[in-house]
Amino acid sequence: MEDSEFNQLADAALARIETAIDDCGVDCNRSGNLLEVEFDNGSKIIINRHDINKEIWVAAKSGAFHYAWQDGAWHSRRDNSELYARLQELFAAQGETIRF
Repeated sequence: MEDSEFNQLADAALARIETAIDDCGVDCNRSGNLLEVEFDNGSKIIINRHDINKEIWVAAKSGAFHYAWQDGAWHSRRDNSELYARLQELFAAQGETIRF
């Protein structure tokens, strides 16, 4: 995948995630290619674009997850989970509902 294609896909994913977070009312700060989500209990989820590996990375209390663009969606190479489904699980663990 060319850098320009990755950048376009990753930027669209981050924008979609940011909109969904805003819609669910959780505190979110964006700084360039990094989204920092903070929950009422102080827990955080960090989502960022990792250009070198052409992945979207998610860091949460439960672990770190890396997602690459495969077959038209962002999938983990480790467990084949899908990015948006994983984010829904991570938000649910914090008592929040996020919809994409």
